[in-house]
Amino acid sequence: MKILFMGTPDFALFSLRALAESEHSIVGVVTQPDKPRGRGYALTPPPVKVFATEKGFPVYQPNTLRGEEFETLLGELAPDVIVVVAYGKILPKNVLDYPRYGCINVHGSLLPEYRGAAPMQRAIIDGKKVTGITTMYMADGIDTGDMLLKDEVVIEENDNFEDIHDKLGACGAALIVKTLAGLEAGEIQRQPQDDALATHAAKITKEDCLIDWALDARRLHDLIRGLSPIPLAFTHTADGKLLKVIKADIFKEDGACGQAGEVISVEDGICVACGKGCLRLLKVLPEGKSRMDACDFVRGRKVSKGDILR
Repeated sequence: MKILFMGTPDFALFSLRALAESEHSIVGVVTQPDKPRGRGYALTPPPVKVFATEKGFPVYQPNTLRGEEFETLLGELAPDVIVVVAYGKILPKNVLDYPRYGCINVHGSLLPEYRGAAPMQRAIIDGKKVTGITTMYMADGIDTGDMLLKDEVVIEENDNFEDIHDKLGACGAALIVKTLAGLEAGEIQRQPQDDALATHAAKITKEDCLIDWALDARRLHDLIRGLSPIPLAFTHTADGKLLKVIKADIFKEDGACGQAGEVISVEDGICVACGKGCLRLLKVLPEGKSRMDACDFVRGRKVSKGDILR
């Protein structure tokens, strides 16, 4: 098949690498425009562009997919299929309808669960034990198209967003190659989604990241895992300083340990009472500092037993 690949971040790289090593031909790579990053706001290419350039694939960074310019490009490239992985823009109908084998999306959930922008994070935050990848036809709605293939990935007790991102990236890479082979051989039947079973994975906001110590330790452990290593769950120390939490574990799952948010111990980490149980902070990012072990933060006398985190 002649593939036009559309993707932008690291997650898309897994699939692009797999397709580059497959028997298919990549006729072009469409990705988001370079963006200013870092303290100097230097224009930085997205990961997909860097890889595609190294491989010698034609790279396109249109500001819009609507209009004659991109339609002309489609005609010149004449892809048999468009593979979309975390591209970051909605595809207009004329693009969706163009390729012979359609526009195929690699989505980071077991649809119809977790349609939307943050399926991986939301699955961890919700305490799910299993997630996965769905390949699907793209349609006008957000992640509502007919499904093709699925594969499950186990979420382990201490997996964080980075862990699941990489597991699902590898899973998606294998599944998109299998999907294209099945489509070409006419061996895959499209399966409509059951909208009644759909859930929404809304974009992560700052409000989502604030730790509410009145919640139980299990829920907060899942929250912290789902937001690590970025954007990170946060709380505030007794003196009002921002404290982001990189890693924690459940010190005690049940029972009352003290006032919600109370530091009940600073031995081997920072143990904080929750609405039910107790959470132990292991790695933190203090305001204005670098990432560090919680024990080092304690040694700096920035938090003490009896403090209330808010």
